[in-house]
Amino acid sequence: MPGVLLEVSGVVKRFGGFTALDGVDFAVRPGERVGLIGPNGSGKSTLVNCIVGTLRNDEGGIRFEGRDICAYPAHRRIRLGLARSFQIPKPFASMSVLDNLCVPLLYAAGRRGAHGPIIEEATHILEQVGLREKARAMSGGLTQVDMRKLELARAIAARPRLLISDEAMAGLSASEVDDILELLLGLKEKGVAVIMIEHVMRAVMKFSERIAVLVAGRKIADGDPQTVVGTPEVIKAYLGE
Repeated sequence: MPGVLLEVSGVVKRFGGFTALDGVDFAVRPGERVGLIGPNGSGKSTLVNCIVGTLRNDEGGIRFEGRDICAYPAHRRIRLGLARSFQIPKPFASMSVLDNLCVPLLYAAGRRGAHGPIIEEATHILEQVGLREKARAMSGGLTQVDMRKLELARAIAARPRLLISDEAMAGLSASEVDDILELLLGLKEKGVAVIMIEHVMRAVMKFSERIAVLVAGRKIADGDPQTVVGTPEVIKAYLGE
């Protein structure tokens, strides 16, 4: 599909007799901001895991920049520019905040060579996310919001063309949500496409140029945010009959 960065076509994923994804179609254009929403258990995380290579889809296709990546392991997909942050941040707790960023710069972004340029780039990313002053702090002692910022910083360090943000705002205060939202919105200026998986609807509506909705493993809506959230099927999925 011309002009498409990520194309998911008819993806099916089963766990024994349970179908977690049932023929899902989904696409993201370069630099696009897409909200992916749905009730708990709707298949959002399963879809993301299939996209990034943590799980293998049973049927259907996944293409990134026109390339079939279904057989690619996760580390190869990262090096193509397909990165994610995790819902529960798990930094290397015994390492400093700065050293946590050097790891993806070395192994995901493929930066080799002198140590100095890597430190410089890591410091620049920490400045972007507001953690430069804590570069030498041990990551295990960070606050919840700073932990989320570090998690996003590690994903940014992989130099993604597409970043999947998995519930980066869960459990945060309104002001902390705004901090993370500003960070994600700033990626647009760098040409990075973002898929936001989130239950904080205020953030989803402010962030998204488009929203896709999964329910019980099927995509039931995809389009303009205001139109999608007013769709009877979407309202039913969230509020019941």
